[in-house]
Amino acid sequence: MIGRVEAIFLAQPEEGERRQVERATAVAGRGLDGDAYAAGPDTRRDGAGVDGRDLTLIEAEALKGLAAQAGIELEPWEGRRNVLTRGIALNDLVGRRFRVGETECVGRRLCDPCRHLESLTQPGVLRGLARRGGLRADVLTAGAIAVGDEVADLGPAP
Repeated sequence: MIGRVEAIFLAQPEEGERRQVERATAVAGRGLDGDAYAAGPDTRRDGAGVDGRDLTLIEAEALKGLAAQAGIELEPWEGRRNVLTRGIALNDLVGRRFRVGETECVGRRLCDPCRHLESLTQPGVLRGLARRGGLRADVLTAGAIAVGDEVADLGPAP
């Protein structure tokens, strides 16, 4: 299974704000350099020590499906995930190692939408993205991620 990175977003200190970048550096155990959730202690990153807090991904196909099935159109950054992909089934990467650009990750759990996401966007998003809200992953090896990079399944996680 191989997909592509379509966009990269970094959370900003202001709630709900995202900055789109062409490339970012993933740091093991932290996330994307420059992302508000990866800034370290006393930041917005909560749940320290919980698996799957380093990187979040969502499929472009999920946002397209949301528009087609629920009539809700979100801008890619409104999904509140770090990496927008195309051509790879992210749900299938739970419990598997995968590569995003130069970075090796492990898929930990689904990133189902929450009421907070719906409160920042519009009613119906919670239901419309159920079971296709993305993937939460841990970064195993640091490296660059750029728009256009491959997203490839590497096999079962150890």
